[in-house]
Amino acid sequence: VQLQASGGGSVQAGGSLRLSCAASGRTFSPYIMAWFRQAPGKEREFVAAITWNDGTYYADDVKGRFTISGDGAKNTVYLQMNGLKPEDTADYYCATVNLNLKSRMEVEAYGMYDYWGQGTLVTVSS
Repeated sequence: VQLQASGGGSVQAGGSLRLSCAASGRTFSPYIMAWFRQAPGKEREFVAAITWNDGTYYADDVKGRFTISGDGAKNTVYLQMNGLKPEDTADYYCATVNLNLKSRMEVEAYGMYDYWGQGTLVTVSS
């Protein structure tokens, strides 16, 4: 499976961006696709995830501001980010694994994911 992330950029606080992650090479379910982010000097952290049957998960600090969605026909997952804050500044990575992860702890654990895209940088200025 190959993942291609795009859509990062620089915005002012309160602005919006939409990230995209296009997947190729996968032919079967179940799977989950997720976004993680990593700021300089910090650990990689979970942002949001969507399952093959449209279940969604969000980190508490993005809930209500970010929306994850999928387009099965295009094998693409989107992360719509509204109300961006300077603390959202990070490299954003998409990831996937062909498993039916059952617990939130598993979904949020970056070690559970087998395939990763390259990062796309989001910079939010105050």
